[in-house]
Amino acid sequence: MANPRTDTTNLPRLGQGFYWQDLEVGQRFRTFRRTVTETDLVNFIGVTGMLEAIFIDAYYEEGAIPGRPVPAVLTYSLIEGLLLQSMIQGTGLASLEVHKKVLKSVMVGDTVFAEVEITGLRPTSKGNRAIVTSQVDIYNERDEQVITYTVTRMLAGRPGAQ
Repeated sequence: MANPRTDTTNLPRLGQGFYWQDLEVGQRFRTFRRTVTETDLVNFIGVTGMLEAIFIDAYYEEGAIPGRPVPAVLTYSLIEGLLLQSMIQGTGLASLEVHKKVLKSVMVGDTVFAEVEITGLRPTSKGNRAIVTSQVDIYNERDEQVITYTVTRMLAGRPGAQ
């Protein structure tokens, strides 16, 4: 007999992402908000090697964007992190394709969030998986759209389902 204090197989898992069967075309979500900090910028450019003057010199005056802009890929990554923690944790099998358009600069101190709409859902022929396409629109705290992208992912199905 299993010890009831260690047998957690019947407890719901906090943070568990959606199985593809939980989604439908037209379904919409909104992420939490996330403020982009100077530390985020410094860590990101250090890890990626994106040591471009507009990102490393707070007083750089020759760039087209005044202030402390952050790489668009940092903004995208922060939103993908929010989605992973809430929508696809434990169910996301692969990111297959991304089409992204940057509309406006994001600056250190801006707060971003995303609205997500499921635009496609196609179960695969085997393996209890599906190809899920989503439209993701990222906004800043002024409700200005800063990035839009379409992402196609493979998601797992509910265990035991066919």
